[in-house]
Amino acid sequence: MSPGRWAIVAGLLAALYFALQGGEYGILDLRQLRQDVAEESTTVVQLQRVVDSLERFAFAIERDPRMQERVARERFGMLKKGEFLYRLVPTTERSSQREENRVSGE
Repeated sequence: MSPGRWAIVAGLLAALYFALQGGEYGILDLRQLRQDVAEESTTVVQLQRVVDSLERFAFAIERDPRMQERVARERFGMLKKGEFLYRLVPTTERSSQREENRVSGE
């Protein structure tokens, strides 16, 4: 082969390499983008589940009297007529020592 033909073959190989790998979106970039799309699709599915769950919860709060009562009790501490609220306050060791000292008269 003459040197001119080697130059043409080398030029074609360089052009082929640049067409596949060069530029902004080469084969490796395309592979990475496909992987990113798959990951984002998984994230979208997970977020859609969360949105669906929140929509069901919001609908239940708007329409279901039992859910409304539950939210009123848990969130706002509301009681029905005739009910009593008992709050148990845990004692710390320091406050229990003061109570013992007060009882014993020290």
